[in-house]
Amino acid sequence: MSSPWSSPLEVDRLADGGADVDFAVPLAELTGLRTLLAGVGGQVGGRAHFARQRGVAVAELTMKGTAILECQRCMRPLEIPIDTRVRVGLLGSEAQAGEVPADLETMLAPGGRIGIGEIVTEELLLTLPIVPLHGQGDDCAVAAAPPAAKSEHAGETHKPFARLGDLLKR
Repeated sequence: MSSPWSSPLEVDRLADGGADVDFAVPLAELTGLRTLLAGVGGQVGGRAHFARQRGVAVAELTMKGTAILECQRCMRPLEIPIDTRVRVGLLGSEAQAGEVPADLETMLAPGGRIGIGEIVTEELLLTLPIVPLHGQGDDCAVAAAPPAAKSEHAGETHKPFARLGDLLKR
């Protein structure tokens, strides 16, 4: 059974009715996000308000939550707060791209249908860092390199080409 946020919705019907759709999305279930950010966790929730602006279906997405990613420096979990609001013009085809007002982001809704999860995924891909790292003041300690093994010949210097001159004189 698919989750309500993953089911395709009829964009024109929602926009004409000024509908609001509340959602709660576990980030680990967003396949478009999982493929780019391995081990993503957390959840976002919010509301998508649908309307029309100059004949274009618009989804105003408001979402809050926390994304849990893996710090690329220390490889430990990193919580990233999400609090965003975006307005997206939903297009049934690429031919309509010229009709979208300049203040809107655009997104293709093939056949006039799109799932909330697709809109959330797109916004998170634009919001989340490509390389997640703890901040300067955060507890992020790179694992210390193991101490170098002491050699029995610690004081000796190895000169691999020292006898090369003798060989070349022959």
